[in-house]
Amino acid sequence: MFNMFSKQSRIDREIKTVETMITMYCHDLHSSNNKLCDDCQQLLDYARERLEKCPFREEKPTCAKCPIHCYKPEMREKVRSVMRYAGPRMAYRHPVQAIRHLVNGRKKELPNPRQMV
Repeated sequence: MFNMFSKQSRIDREIKTVETMITMYCHDLHSSNNKLCDDCQQLLDYARERLEKCPFREEKPTCAKCPIHCYKPEMREKVRSVMRYAGPRMAYRHPVQAIRHLVNGRKKELPNPRQMV
């Protein structure tokens, strides 16, 4: 039976969510079909790298609530554009991922691990 809150790791779920959002954005705005344009692929690769290096691991909040802003300003703005576009559309196209993202977004902010000495 399908379990909406399966044992998939938090980081893996975040990667899947950002991949879905970038794919929607690229498909709809860059007229891409089965593969991402170079800019969107580069953004996805960057997002994956940042998520895989997240110091919070399984306790990771959504990036908007994270005390560490690990994205370069240019990439952060690109991700914001993607999320502004794809976020509202997630509820219709990918409702389970949208609900998970909303639930994770309600988690309490964590202290900056760099300040926890």
